[in-house]
Amino acid sequence: MRALITGVSEGIGGAICLRLAQDAIARDQPPTLVLSTSGRKPAPEGILGRLEALGARTLLISGDLADPEVPPRLVAEAIEFCGGLDILVANAGMMAPGRLSELSLEAWDRLFDVNVRATWLLARAALPALRLSRGNVVAISSMSGQNPHAGSGAYSASKAAMSMLCRQLAQEVAADGVRVNAVAPGMIHTPLTDGIYRDSEVTARRKTLVPLGRIGSPDDIAAAAAFLASPDAAYITGQILTADGGFSDGIMGQIPGLPHQ
Repeated sequence: MRALITGVSEGIGGAICLRLAQDAIARDQPPTLVLSTSGRKPAPEGILGRLEALGARTLLISGDLADPEVPPRLVAEAIEFCGGLDILVANAGMMAPGRLSELSLEAWDRLFDVNVRATWLLARAALPALRLSRGNVVAISSMSGQNPHAGSGAYSASKAAMSMLCRQLAQEVAADGVRVNAVAPGMIHTPLTDGIYRDSEVTARRKTLVPLGRIGSPDDIAAAAAFLASPDAAYITGQILTADGGFSDGIMGQIPGLPHQ
């Protein structure tokens, strides 16, 4: 199993790496993974150590995905290291809060460059290798791309665009045996969001909004991504798998005064 995963950290990206490696080992497929980071934060040594303990071959590379020359370079380095490519996980993304009426052009462009254009450029560069392996692409979108998230700047619009990008690309490459899907996480407790969930009152209030009654973990998203990347999803393409504990579909149940209340 040969995979390139972008946006690797101790959160969702790292969890995806570990799950892909574990599943590959269970299928007797030695895992070779290329982990990509922005290079602005310390290397995810914990994830690298755990992958090494599993026996996975790994390579850590970095680059700013807002630079249009970086995505094809990352793919080229991954293909050279792995000897091909079976899975591309476009996990890297960013969020910059703000009201649309006050948002700068630079803030809008950077979110679309990282969240949408980079996914397209990564997939475009990887397609020749994925055609040979009949591999697949899994992107990490967001429930904010399915419902407007006021105050999130260009985030909701960029994630909605990413989801449509995946659906369109899936149609265009299906005849080549390449699948393209996305996972749309809901409220997830990661190192990035830890500041929010350290507030027990906020955490409790958020849990009451989720029909399954809990906040998601990086492992929840990793399981969804690994499923879509696996042979078990061989007949699934162009889908956006929402992993939010039922939150998005539970909005109507929050309206006061409904008959059952």
